[in-house]
Amino acid sequence: MADTNDRDLTSRGAENNLEGKAKDLKGKVKDAFGGLTGDTSTQAEGKWDQAKGKVQDTFGDAQRNLDDNNR
Repeated sequence: MADTNDRDLTSRGAENNLEGKAKDLKGKVKDAFGGLTGDTSTQAEGKWDQAKGKVQDTFGDAQRNLDDNNR
C-alpha cells in the first residue's frame, strides 16, 4: 500500500512540475507580448502567471523529494 501512495506522490509531483513549467512559459509569452505592444496589463498578467508557475513547479519538486526521502 505504501508503494502506491509513493508513486501517486511522485506522479502528482511530476504533474505539478509540468503544469508549473507550462504556466511559467505562458507567462513569459504574455510578458513579452505586453512589452512589445505597450500593454502593461498583459505584461503584469504575464509576470503573475510566471510567479504562479514557479510556485507550482517548486511544489512539484517538494512532492517528488518527499517521495525520494521516504524510499
